[in-house]
Amino acid sequence: MAIGRKLTKTGVVVSDKMEKTVVVKVQRQFKHPLYKKIVRKHKNFKAHDEKNECKIGDIVEIQESRPLSRNKRWILNRIVEKSK
Repeated sequence: MAIGRKLTKTGVVVSDKMEKTVVVKVQRQFKHPLYKKIVRKHKNFKAHDEKNECKIGDIVEIQESRPLSRNKRWILNRIVEKSK
């Protein structure tokens, strides 16, 4: 990672029950090195949503930041697509 660049990830909001916080599920695909099968893995990230504008199902982009709480190290960068 280059100095001065912030890492970004894109995922789906799976929870918006907390105040100013959303849980974003980021999924990645890769080919298994031995068996050559496509494997899907996911990880949940807690992200800071200052205006409480995200809803469940929204596709969002999150950006890494300084630690904001015990588990929160990401902030909402933008909403890519609103849920229907």
